[in-house]
Amino acid sequence: MSLFTLAQLEAAVPLVRTVVPPTPLYAWPLLAKRTGAQVWVKHENHTPIGAFKVRGGIVYLDALKRSGVALQGVVTATRGNHGQSIALAAARAGLPCAIFVPHGNSREKNAAMRAFGAELIVAGADFDESRDMRPSSPPSAATTTCPRSIPIWSRAWPPTRWRCSRPNPISMPSTRPSAWVRGSAA
Repeated sequence: MSLFTLAQLEAAVPLVRTVVPPTPLYAWPLLAKRTGAQVWVKHENHTPIGAFKVRGGIVYLDALKRSGVALQGVVTATRGNHGQSIALAAARAGLPCAIFVPHGNSREKNAAMRAFGAELIVAGADFDESRDMRPSSPPSAATTTCPRSIPIWSRAWPPTRWRCSRPNPISMPSTRPSAWVRGSAA
């Protein structure tokens, strides 16, 4: 996988911003006191799925649709955040989405994927078995199997250092933070 360019990253931002506003970034004095460094926490739990992966699904399915492929659906396997990302992006694109999850998967993650319109197929004892039960090739030429790791996801997630270097991206002091932490909903 090749790295993306700054131009590709900047081109993805307007698309992502239609769904995900910039996530808040807060300084936490107690963390700073404990670590001896200024610590800023980027709260990814404020995205529509509570995780940074939402950006990847949006960019991935948009790129597929713009490629000219006449998609009629998507299939993937996951235990949670990736599935929510693909389900949300598929719903926005008007595509049906089937997601393979293992038995005993998080009820909350399953409910969230269903809420975005995904059809869940419970199969396998763990993620690997569930992924292996997913069709190795799409059920039809018009359905795509989404990879677990989306090669272009990072085009949609401007690193915090990049976002802070853009004009007025967020309100924060001009001091340079010495630690970056992404917040989590889980």
